[in-house]
Amino acid sequence: MLDQTSPTARARSALTDARAELDAEIRSYPTPISGCDAQYNHLLAERRRVHAALEALDADIHIPTPRAP
Repeated sequence: MLDQTSPTARARSALTDARAELDAEIRSYPTPISGCDAQYNHLLAERRRVHAALEALDADIHIPTPRAP
C-alpha cells in the first residue's frame, strides 16, 4: 500500500525523530570539557541543524510572483 502522507509530514516526522534521538544521546553523554570535546560539539551542531530544518518546515512560504505592468 502506498504511503499517503505528504512529503512535508514525512520530513517533519523524520526530523522530530532525529531530534529526539540527538536529545537522548546528548543527555546520556558524559560531562564534556567545555569546547574541547569534538564529538559532543558535533552532536550540538547536528541538533541545531535539525532544529533549523524543523523551523524551515514551519515557516510561511513566500512565492514571489511577477507583476504585470
